[in-house]
Amino acid sequence: QVQLVESGGGLVPAGGSLRLSCAASGSIRSLDAMGWYRQAPGKQRDLVAGITSGGTTNYAGSVKGRFTISRDNAKNTVYLQMNSLKPEDTAVYYCNADVTTHWGLRRGYWGQGTQVTVSS
Repeated sequence: QVQLVESGGGLVPAGGSLRLSCAASGSIRSLDAMGWYRQAPGKQRDLVAGITSGGTTNYAGSVKGRFTISRDNAKNTVYLQMNSLKPEDTAVYYCNADVTTHWGLRRGYWGQGTQVTVSS
């Protein structure tokens, strides 16, 4: 069993900052690529930022320069630092991790989602 537990969402004014955290736990042999996705009402779920096991990062163009993804492999945790937030960043944010379990199964796991609301 693998679980992703998220924290850090909330309500902030435009221009403010939030830091999201996502900790993975369970029967994990290896924790590979991790990422943050977001989904606004009526929209598809899109990648915000991703990070490989080696620390290579990639970002959606809309957040590049404002958001920073990082990971702590010892804690099986991925973070998303969000600065200069805009109302259009409002969405449910989901953590995702590609996990190989001790039983040799590899699949993506999702967190429960956390609401980020940016007021104008």
